[in-house]
Amino acid sequence: MENSADTTYDEDIIREEHLPNGDIYVGKFHGPVPHGFGKYTWTDGAIYEGEWDQSRITGKGKVIWQSGAVYEGEVVGGFLEGSGTLKGVDGSFYDGSWHMSKYDGMGMKTYPNSDVYEGIWKEGLQEGDGKYTWSNGTTYVGNWKCGKMSGKGVMQWTNGDLYNGYWHNGLMHGIGYYRYNDGIVYVGTWSKGLKDGQGILYPAGSKIPCDPLFSELFGYTNNCPSVNFKGLCPEKIIFLILTLVRLFRRSPRISNGNIPVIEGGCSLSQEVCKIASSSSGSKRDTENEGDMVYEREYMQGVLIMERPRYWDELKATSVKNRKKNLWRRQVKGPGETIYKGHKSYFLMLNLQLGIRYTVGKITPVPLREVRSSDFGPRARIRMYFPHEGTQYTPPHHSINFFWKDYCPMVFRNLREMFKIDAADYMMSICGGDSLKELSSPGKSGSIFYLSQDERFVIKTLKKTEVKVLLKMLPKYYVHVGAYENTLITKFFGLHRITLKSGRKVRFVVMGNMFRTELRIHRRYDLKGSTQGRFTKKENIKETTTLKDLDLTYVFYVEKSWREALFRQISLDCMFLESQSIIDYSMLLGIHFRAPEHLRSHLDQDAEPLESENPAACNSSDSVNTDEIFRQKGFLLVAHEPGSVSSAPGSHIRGSMVRASEAGDEEVDLVLPGTGRLRVQLGVNMPARACLKDQDKTAGCNEDDTYKVYDVVLYLGIIDILQEYNMKKKMEHCVKSLKYDPLSISAVEPSLYAKRFISFLDKVFPEQ
Repeated sequence: MENSADTTYDEDIIREEHLPNGDIYVGKFHGPVPHGFGKYTWTDGAIYEGEWDQSRITGKGKVIWQSGAVYEGEVVGGFLEGSGTLKGVDGSFYDGSWHMSKYDGMGMKTYPNSDVYEGIWKEGLQEGDGKYTWSNGTTYVGNWKCGKMSGKGVMQWTNGDLYNGYWHNGLMHGIGYYRYNDGIVYVGTWSKGLKDGQGILYPAGSKIPCDPLFSELFGYTNNCPSVNFKGLCPEKIIFLILTLVRLFRRSPRISNGNIPVIEGGCSLSQEVCKIASSSSGSKRDTENEGDMVYEREYMQGVLIMERPRYWDELKATSVKNRKKNLWRRQVKGPGETIYKGHKSYFLMLNLQLGIRYTVGKITPVPLREVRSSDFGPRARIRMYFPHEGTQYTPPHHSINFFWKDYCPMVFRNLREMFKIDAADYMMSICGGDSLKELSSPGKSGSIFYLSQDERFVIKTLKKTEVKVLLKMLPKYYVHVGAYENTLITKFFGLHRITLKSGRKVRFVVMGNMFRTELRIHRRYDLKGSTQGRFTKKENIKETTTLKDLDLTYVFYVEKSWREALFRQISLDCMFLESQSIIDYSMLLGIHFRAPEHLRSHLDQDAEPLESENPAACNSSDSVNTDEIFRQKGFLLVAHEPGSVSSAPGSHIRGSMVRASEAGDEEVDLVLPGTGRLRVQLGVNMPARACLKDQDKTAGCNEDDTYKVYDVVLYLGIIDILQEYNMKKKMEHCVKSLKYDPLSISAVEPSLYAKRFISFLDKVFPEQ
């Protein structure tokens, strides 16, 4: 027994060992385990030949799979780890860093079609900074995310076209400039690969002042007198971008999706060609030709407005507006992110601390029906938050403050009613990201904050508004519970912060009506009154909330949808009238689709690119062609819960609308390049927009260019915290002496409701 126990192994002798499962090892051993150099053959034909460490495949080696793929490089614990090369059976080749058998770190991959990517990888996917070169010579240098071009980058096509700006999900998205091969330049905004919004077109040879905003976006220096796009070297731009993005810096993770094969660049539109030919054929003189620019506005790639301007005139009248409107428009959405040092920074920290404390305290309490004691100013949670912390509150880096949370059980039940998870609610408002501050669209002076995911809007309130909300809250709770499709503002929390100085700031948390994948091109605040209800033209920007007299469209929706809409508006107005509320308004958001007769040409031009880029057609696979219904220019399909692009927003919870053309079935709205959207009352509602004067004369003639639009509407009744009190009665009396009493906003509640509904009846006429 002792002899058998003392069996010895010679480490210098190569031995062959057959394992019970049929695998074979030939190589060196250390004791009974493989150690050193050896060859391992699996039963399926795969082979590893290289270094071993105490029975573990570790060191440098070569792996040959049964398929014919070959890896040579470093291996740790049986995983491809470190640096190495992989030759795929399809002809692809990768040379770079590995982690856990996936591309990770700096590496270069050559694809079977001869495309080449060189840059940062993470977990097998491109993410961070990199350069992609297509086999036809088209190049992209910039940022990647989830296997697609996202962030800041430059693409140069083989025909000489060049785009420098922001990308998202593989498409041009955000601010940027596009330089055509003949020297014409367009600077503006894109949305999902199409020009969308305002911009400026510069004819060939134009000189652009080197403004700091250009410098920040495109990498130019501040002291250069001007930049001639026609003479700018594309290779130099790519080199500058490479330097800016620091190509060899490790970056976060991204996806290993198929790389879209782009053949050629975007062709110059017919409108640009016309401008180029007309500007060259009708020159005033050589000196002044370069001073002419063209203000433009696009809608999903279709030009809807153009105005020739001289650069000196444009610069003198709109430099300040351009900075606010175009160049500072961020891809991530509206609002200014609150940073450390911002005037609202400590207020934001206090709000986040208080909500985190309140929601954490109330959530463990078993859900129950609300009681009368849950309402009123005495139903509250109060707590002091010193910066050093207490046994009940955590330490923090903000200033000391007192916190009050009103009616916590009621608002907890309202959040449950709208299927808002407590953890999601806290993460949205109190997570690692800062809130964003919005400018107030009204005269109230309230400050608006937006959560980073844009699910919730937080608004500061006056003391009188808090009293009104607490007074109406019992009836509001009943109304919202009884009518799931109500259009009234959804409230999710009411709070107060008191600072040591004695300053009190009151907040209400609401659902964001405009949380959508679509771009809201126009916003209207409609009251039904006319006195002072217009916006000065010089103050109108793309993000301006317009008023009653600014509205030049009427909207046609399906008959059954219109009936349901006005039924709900009437119920909501009855509730507000019962609470003596006035001054409320219908907030209307409009997303314009390109006119159908113009978009068809655009779709034909885009087909070759879309067919090669599956990601650009994310809705086509989910559409059942047997269940397609037409609502004018829109595509409606039978609703499939698992196919919609996103879950309902925090401002809705009601049932979906039904389309008569679909056999009175619930439907989804399919939008090319966006996906499928749930159609609910006031949310994602397709409609037809007609100009008012045209509607009165010739009706909605679909052949009349730029007169009829497919639109997607978002509706909600807001500003419901103004009572018809003595102050408003006095306002009515004073203004009635000067203006028509029916035209002013301050009228008694029943008249206000009737006028409000009557006005909306004209905005949404019957077909």
